[in-house]
Amino acid sequence: MLHGLPTKVHEKPEKPYVALVRLNGFISTESAFSAEKVLPQLQAAFSDKEAKGVVIVINSGGGSPVQASIIQEKIVQLKKQYHKKVIVVGEDVLASGAYLVAMGADEVYVNPDTVTGSIGVIMEGFGFTDAIKKLGVSRRVYTAGDHKDRLDPFTPASDADKQKMMSILDEAHEHFIAIVTNARGSRLKGDPSVLFSGDFWLGSQAVKLGLVDGLGNQSDLVPHIFHVHQYVDYSEEPSIVDYLFKGLKSELDWNLSYHHHTLMARV
Repeated sequence: MLHGLPTKVHEKPEKPYVALVRLNGFISTESAFSAEKVLPQLQAAFSDKEAKGVVIVINSGGGSPVQASIIQEKIVQLKKQYHKKVIVVGEDVLASGAYLVAMGADEVYVNPDTVTGSIGVIMEGFGFTDAIKKLGVSRRVYTAGDHKDRLDPFTPASDADKQKMMSILDEAHEHFIAIVTNARGSRLKGDPSVLFSGDFWLGSQAVKLGLVDGLGNQSDLVPHIFHVHQYVDYSEEPSIVDYLFKGLKSELDWNLSYHHHTLMARV
């Protein structure tokens, strides 16, 4: 294996290089990790005729199913259009919707301690039925359509509500599973009931399960796979708004998400 830290260049060098895109944080329409912001970066990276390949470095626990799917589909489309090898390198977290995005790449690599997987779907919200009673507040809601107020946080969830939401979660989960199965194919080594349970693993175990192709970091993988030591970074620098947002969302909303909840290990 060749070693040496790849060098970022601000202008296109004469020596061979790869195109790099960094995707960080919560995946949503309002964040830096959104289709609107990421697709132009990917287009620029893949269309660079001099780049020997594309490296996508991801550090994310996931987020919006729609945004993740759009980005993943774009990576697949650009691969076919430009015939360039693309790899994903996971950093601290490559989970849920971020893992789905990685399914657009030819190969996926992680650090031995990268939190990986979490192939599942979650819908979150709060119920305030007891709180509103204690406050002595009455709610007035008028709808046209019997289910327009489904999952109103100020009324108890009915069995019909729960069944409806589980049907939506199950369907979204099947979409996720289909994308992973199609992308990984025979490389998957684990029991599907385990792989697609929403559970997560560290990178070393993810390799054994076939969720990723191997262990490595950007500094080693770029020279080893592409035989170059420089890269042009096509990532958009996050604005102060992106940093302040960083996954923030209304806790009164119900959010269907491919995202991963876990306490990060610290060393």
